Amino acid sequence: MALIIHAGSTNKNAMKALIVAEYTGVKVELVKDFQMGVSNKTPEFLSLNPIGKVPVLETPDGSVFESNAIARYVARLTDNTLFGASLIDYGRIEQWIDFATLEIDSNILRWFIPRIGFAVYLPPAEEAAISSLKRALAALNTHLASNTYLVGHSVTLADIIMTCNLVLGFSRIMTKSFTSEFPHVERYFWTMVNQPNFLKIVGEVKQAESVPPVQSAKKPSETKEPVKPTVKDAPKEEAKKEVKEQVAKPEAAEEVVEAPKPKAKNPLDLLPSSKMVLDDWKRLYSNTKTNFREVAIKGLSFVFPSFKKLISV
Repeated sequence: MALIIHAGSTNKNAMKALIVAEYTGVKVELVKDFQMGVSNKTPEFLSLNPIGKVPVLETPDGSVFESNAIARYVARLTDNTLFGASLIDYGRIEQWIDFATLEIDSNILRWFIPRIGFAVYLPPAEEAAISSLKRALAALNTHLASNTYLVGHSVTLADIIMTCNLVLGFSRIMTKSFTSEFPHVERYFWTMVNQPNFLKIVGEVKQAESVPPVQSAKKPSETKEPVKPTVKDAPKEEAKKEVKEQVAKPEAAEEVVEAPKPKAKNPLDLLPSSKMVLDDWKRLYSNTKTNFREVAIKGLSFVFPSFKKLISV
């Protein structure tokens, strides 16, 4: 049984495994009449990948999804040099696969997807994506200044995945004026896509002549009738009307407010005012720092005359 990839013929992620198959001699077939948004929603497809993402590789032992995992699986089926000639080669190949995914592909998508209407377009987000992409391409350009391939002296899995990720950028959004800042990346990309095994799967690539314009947001349907107020809205309207009337007639509202009632008198207010000055007692007590007993006696004698006079009234 041949391996079957479920994806469209122009899906750059499916191209990874198909190019690997050309290098390894593994028979991999692309499913016929695949329609994105329809084929990947069927129960049969969801049994291969529950979240409906493409591509998915169907094998005699079950399905494999995620494009890099699929490419690795196909590359492992035969003895080849796509993983390098040594352990350090293998480590660096994995390094560049991650770089191609996290630094190149993700930033191209962050730039491209909002412009074609599949995500919200935000100028600051686009600027951040372009800045991050340029940073990644600059690092790649530096490496390729002294290297024909990413690792070693022949095509590896890292080159296949990197090139497939760059295909979307070069063909859809990265114009010549943009890529000219990275001449070694340009040389590398055009060299790779014109290799026979790449050309057979990818086809002829033409560089984007312009950045796609931002698609305008869809306008709401004009056929919708205005929402009529319901019965529940009536009390709200009446309340608003009452508030407006009160604002328009502030004087009338003031007349309705009752005058405050006089406070009841405290019975202690009937007592005569005391001649004792409490502040004098506080000052005497606070300024005397020693001989507390004497202070207490003096304090009592200080209070007593006024107290005595008060109770004799």
